[in-house]
Amino acid sequence: MMRMRRLGNSSLNASSIGLGLMSMSGTYGKSDDQECIGVIHRALDLGINHLDSSDMYGWGQNEELLGRAIKGKRDRVLVATKFGQVRSPDGKGNLVDGRPAYVAEACDASLKRLGVDVIDLYYQHRVDPKVPIEDTVGGMSRLVERGKVRFLGLSEAAPETVRRAQAVHPISAVQSEYSLLYRQPAEDTIATCRELGISFIAYSPIGRGLLSARIKQAGDMPEDDRRRQHPRFQEGNLEHNLGLVRRIEEIAREKGATPSQLALAWLLAQGEDVFPIPGTKRRSYLEENVEALSINLTKEDLARINEAMPPGAAAGSRYPEAQMKGVNI
Repeated sequence: MMRMRRLGNSSLNASSIGLGLMSMSGTYGKSDDQECIGVIHRALDLGINHLDSSDMYGWGQNEELLGRAIKGKRDRVLVATKFGQVRSPDGKGNLVDGRPAYVAEACDASLKRLGVDVIDLYYQHRVDPKVPIEDTVGGMSRLVERGKVRFLGLSEAAPETVRRAQAVHPISAVQSEYSLLYRQPAEDTIATCRELGISFIAYSPIGRGLLSARIKQAGDMPEDDRRRQHPRFQEGNLEHNLGLVRRIEEIAREKGATPSQLALAWLLAQGEDVFPIPGTKRRSYLEENVEALSINLTKEDLARINEAMPPGAAAGSRYPEAQMKGVNI
C-alpha cells in the first residue's frame, strides 16, 4: 500500500516512492513511448503520484511524453520538472543558464510541452555558477506569484547554496543522487535540508541499476547506454563495485527481497523526508520497486547494511570528470 508524505514546507502530498522519467528518453538505450506511457499509467494505479521529468531529458521529448500520459488524469499527479541545462552550440556537453529571463522562458516552454496550467514542483536542474542563486530563485519566485508554478526545488545544490536560496523564497525539495553507492556529500545536504524543513529527493536510488545486481559486466549494458561513460561502470571500478553489490544481494536474499528492494527500503528508512524516485521503463521493475514498501528493516539490519557498504566504499566518481564540476555547487 502506497504511503503519502507531505513534501517539505509545501502543501503537496507525495507518494513515498516516486517515478523518475529520465530513462524513458533514451539515456539507457532505446525506449518505446507507448510502453513508457503504460508504465506511467501503471505507476498511477499503484498509488505513485510523484512523476519527475526535466526539459533536458530528450530535450523536451520527456515532458511531451509525460503530458500525453497524464492527459485526463491531471488531478492524480504531482508534476515535477526542471530547467537550467541547455545545449552547447558545439554539441560537447551541456551548458547551464540560471538567468531570471531564461527561467521565465523555460517555464513557459515546459508548460506547453506538458499541456498543464501549472507545474507543482519546479527545480533548477543545475546551479549556474555565473548567476547568483538569489537572482535565479528570485526569477523562480515570480513564477509562483504568476500562478505558473506552485512550489520550488533545487537539484545538485550544495548546503550553503540551499541556505541562500531559502532566504529568498521557500524551497520545498532538494534533489540529488543518493543511494548506498553514493552517500556523501548527499548526507551533508540532507542535514541542512532537515534544519530548514526541506524534503530530499533521492534520484538514482538503485545506483543507476548497479544495486539491482542485474549488471554483471559492462557488456550487460547497451552500446548506446550513457552509463558506459561513468567511472563506476568502467573496468576495474565495476569489478570492485560488483563485489559490494554481492554483499547487499546476500542480505536481500535473507530478507526475502531483491537487491533493488533492499536498496530502496534502506533509503526509506533514512527518514520521512527522504523520497526515492527510481526510474524505469519496465512495468515489472516498477512493481518490484513498489514492493520495497513492505520490507521492514530493523536497527540490526541497517547496521549490517552499513557495514557491508559503508560511505565511500564505491570505486569511481558518479559522473565523468567534466560533469562532476556541475554538481554540488
